[in-house]
Amino acid sequence: MKKLFLITGVLILFAAEILQVYFIMPFPGSQQSDTIDMAYFLHNYILYIRIAAILLVVAGLPGSARWRNPQKIVFIFFAVLYGSLFYFINFKFLADKMFYQPRTKHLAASDVNKVATDKLVLGVSLHGESKAYPIEIIGYHHQVQDTIGGEAVIITYCTVCRTGRVYSPFVNGKKESFRLVGMDHFNAMFEDYTTKSWWQQATGIAITGPLKGTALKEIPSQQITLASWFRAHPNSSVLQPDTAFQKQYEDLAGFDKGTIESNLEKRDSVSWKFKSWVIGIEYKGQSKAYDWNTLVAKRIINDSLPQLPVIIALEADTASYHVWSREINHRSLQFEISDNNLKDLTTHSTWNLEGICVEGPLKGEQLIPVQASQEFWHSWETFHPKTSKYK
Repeated sequence: MKKLFLITGVLILFAAEILQVYFIMPFPGSQQSDTIDMAYFLHNYILYIRIAAILLVVAGLPGSARWRNPQKIVFIFFAVLYGSLFYFINFKFLADKMFYQPRTKHLAASDVNKVATDKLVLGVSLHGESKAYPIEIIGYHHQVQDTIGGEAVIITYCTVCRTGRVYSPFVNGKKESFRLVGMDHFNAMFEDYTTKSWWQQATGIAITGPLKGTALKEIPSQQITLASWFRAHPNSSVLQPDTAFQKQYEDLAGFDKGTIESNLEKRDSVSWKFKSWVIGIEYKGQSKAYDWNTLVAKRIINDSLPQLPVIIALEADTASYHVWSREINHRSLQFEISDNNLKDLTTHSTWNLEGICVEGPLKGEQLIPVQASQEFWHSWETFHPKTSKYK
């Protein structure tokens, strides 16, 4: 019986430490199943599990008078092995021990900005103020908390899903702080400090914990090159690299273009593969995905979701895209693109890539932006399982 206690205690100790990170980090096979509730249980009760396992080990140890040298060696071996495992898992492998928030958060105006203007940014405009957050910077940090136009925001990015989202950090009327806790189905998860619920980055929904099912308010954002963002928002400020994390930023070089070496983040250039790029749109419970290769070839797509006629336009840089409703005055327009201008075939008016009509019968009209995101196909399909495909 003592031996059974000893073996059981050792197995529980090792299994608990390994599984608490296995379920929420991108290990082989770990992100394929719905194990989030088990991961949350382990996260919250790991201390009690350790105590119970150690008690089993102690109960299974032979009396001091019966220790033999081989037994002592085996015991010391497993003790050292467990100690090493405990250290690496709890101080090296947990998400918030691998990715840190900026130590110095500095946003610079365009005239002193040091970020290359061909870099992709996540841009946000609120209450008359605009800010841009380079993806190869926030991709490492996963989240940056800030204030835009006097409103608190949390800028988030998951490089393994290629998902950029901006949320209000208010939960039940209270401003929350969040920490990176791991990932589920390859998507980053954040834990709020008050209820310890876990929130999905791609949807802003709490997927486990006391607030399960609650959703953060999403704030409109746009993925675009910094040059294109400055064209539309010349007074925007830009998040600058924190010199304390220069090596981590360099590791993401090439992410913008999908040429990064990492197997988790490198683009599949063929359409509709696991890590192929798509543009995803969700509207009133309906969702649709548009193949990036098709958009590059056509540069403009006129399409419709239920109750929403849309236009997707790609700039000449083949990186900056725009999505608008193509309905003006209760009439759906059809567009074509030439150079960096749009022309609607209904009224023959000319529109710029800020969605403003600059010439023709509709001069002065403004297309209404539609929230959309560029991400990996596996991400969009996972979090929008009923999505349709544009063909």
